[in-house]
Amino acid sequence: MASFVTSHISPCYLTSSKLNKIQFRVRVECSGSSDPKALSSDCLAINETSKSRVEERLMKDVISKDLKPLWDDGYGTKTIKDYLEGAMDIIRPDGGPPRWFCPVECGQPVKDAPLLLFLPGIDGVGLSLSLHHKALGKVFEVQSLHIPVYDQTPFEGLLKLVEETVRLEHASSPNKPIYIVGESFGGCLALAVAARHPEIDLVLVLVNPATSFGRSQLQPLVPILEDLPDNLYSLLGFVTGNPLKIATVDIQNTLPLRLQLEKLVGNLNYLRTSPIGLADIIPKATIRWKLKMLKSAARCSNSRLHAVNAEVLVLASGRDAMLPSAKEAKRLKHSLRNCTVRYFRNNGHALLLEDSVGLLAIIKGTRKYRRSRTVDYVSDFVPPSMSEFKRGLDIIGCLRIFSVPLLWKTTAMCCDLAGCQFTIFLKQWPVTLKNWLQFYFYLADIVCLLISETDITFTWKFRPLRSAVGSVMFSTLEDGKIVKGLAGVPGEGPVVIVGYHMLLGMEVFPLGEAFLREKNIMIRGLAHPELFTRRYEKYFSHFSVLDWLRVMGAVPVTASNLFKLLSKKSHVLLYPGGAREALHYKGEEYKVTWPDQQEFVRIAARFGATIIPFGAVGEDDVMKMVLDGRELMKIPMVGNLIREVRRDIVKARDESKGEVANPELFVPVVLPKLPGRYYYLFGKSIETKGREKILQDKEQAGQLYKQIKSEIECNIHYLLKKRKEDPYRNSIDRRVYQALHSPLHEVPAFDP
Repeated sequence: MASFVTSHISPCYLTSSKLNKIQFRVRVECSGSSDPKALSSDCLAINETSKSRVEERLMKDVISKDLKPLWDDGYGTKTIKDYLEGAMDIIRPDGGPPRWFCPVECGQPVKDAPLLLFLPGIDGVGLSLSLHHKALGKVFEVQSLHIPVYDQTPFEGLLKLVEETVRLEHASSPNKPIYIVGESFGGCLALAVAARHPEIDLVLVLVNPATSFGRSQLQPLVPILEDLPDNLYSLLGFVTGNPLKIATVDIQNTLPLRLQLEKLVGNLNYLRTSPIGLADIIPKATIRWKLKMLKSAARCSNSRLHAVNAEVLVLASGRDAMLPSAKEAKRLKHSLRNCTVRYFRNNGHALLLEDSVGLLAIIKGTRKYRRSRTVDYVSDFVPPSMSEFKRGLDIIGCLRIFSVPLLWKTTAMCCDLAGCQFTIFLKQWPVTLKNWLQFYFYLADIVCLLISETDITFTWKFRPLRSAVGSVMFSTLEDGKIVKGLAGVPGEGPVVIVGYHMLLGMEVFPLGEAFLREKNIMIRGLAHPELFTRRYEKYFSHFSVLDWLRVMGAVPVTASNLFKLLSKKSHVLLYPGGAREALHYKGEEYKVTWPDQQEFVRIAARFGATIIPFGAVGEDDVMKMVLDGRELMKIPMVGNLIREVRRDIVKARDESKGEVANPELFVPVVLPKLPGRYYYLFGKSIETKGREKILQDKEQAGQLYKQIKSEIECNIHYLLKKRKEDPYRNSIDRRVYQALHSPLHEVPAFDP
């Protein structure tokens, strides 16, 4: 006797006024029980895959729309409590086989969104993505696999079910990738599917995959798990995740410290006293079967790793008490053809349920999100959500000196020299009360940064760069008047914002934040192509600053990318001086170093783009260069290392165009100073619309090019002069004003 279950899709996901009152109903056929049972009030059960996918596509074509910057991804609104309560609802026996369901809270994705299949761990519930449902549902068609708690479908049966779904999707959309997110046991299942279908374009995201089950720390307990007392069996639930990371998911850093601590204690108490635990989700009667199937899955997937052609992203926890996930990630990286690894050293096995980076941000930051066979940095870009914006600024804007990682070893080799310079710096420093107070705040920043690397992430995570430098923006109106803020920058594109790169490019982060905060404009920065190569993987195995740069919209600097961005009327950030300016030598502070060719001018004129020249100052108030590139080259071992690594560097321009086209990339040795302030001045808009002659006349293009460069130099000179009049140029003065009056970005500056 066949039974059926029905569930409604909430009408709130329909944007058309004509569809506001429509409810969609899907019939799901199950075997083995005559009573209709719903999976969950929050889930839409699916069994007839092809039929349900047709209905989903019809809804998607009507409902989908593009995302705007700072959209709500819902991260932090769901916690382990929601997972446990949902699990208790969904595991009620209904006699049905394994089946797919679509979480209602995922909503409807954007146009041409690829399919994402979630394969759960040994629990089989399929709700471990609950913290990420809303975010993933905006850009993927999400389907999760649910394996009933007492179901004993063998690994081969589950493999056949997933394969059928993958083949159907590939047949209907052969040019789109299919994403498979596999957690623990699901990771083994995903690899087995990829090995059996190398011809299908798959992207695998493996979260602590159980391919390492043979080396698991729990292996000695496997024979006796069924005989453990209930109280000891329930305690095993604690090894599945890091309790502190689980408890801090919904704690916002903007809350006062006292409230953060109170909420943390409350969450930890819930985890300790929760009536729902591992024994309720996976009864002991089932665990032996599950472990037997897990052993078979690990053996099968490991035997076929050589056949996997799919893109693979492995997310590994450093404190996984169930599996040696960190070591396994390293093994998979060397065993698979196209594998990227990101480590989360303070997280436990239940990474998806713990406080960490959102899964969508990880996929975007590692360049894995695409809607066709290849990544298009323009059309595939997903604007940062509000939670990504806040978390990303905390990380990319913190007081860390970074640049191209190929010479991080160089910096390490010069640490002794830097230490000597630091000693000299302290001896020359005037010992006054004001300087000691500044030094205290600087040390506080360092302590907060160190705290951020521990498990205690519920308190001040970072003292970000924007807090230290107190950036202030000025812009120029059409009548030539300079005002504070960005009122002089057009809100409608296409716009090319052209400027001067300060040392290490540290001015980029406050600039992007200001445009999002004040004008809700997403700045697309053109970055050096080397930042997008796979050579960085060995330097940045954790989710790093470079990953966040990609999340925040950075694209490789190429003529085609500039062309695409302007055709979409974007705001583009361009530095003609590029790496040569950002990695300049001693004595070249605020020197605008550009190539002779016009480069971007004629592309901007083709689209009638508005060009905004801007200058920025403040590097000399934040850091002091100790050793530049020329001095590093004179150090025998360091110089040889630079020459060796430079041979593989991707060139941003043709070598025939001089020093700017082929800069010597290095990481200068710098010392932080007690922070001053960053100042930005955006000049008067330069219109290219109606100046079509620039496209054919190189002389006119050259004149406009020189005009833009001259405007930037004038802006820099203006700021260097006027900043002397700023009563809040000093960090201690800004801190005092901020504490008494207003937020940081509203601290006054000089009168323009």
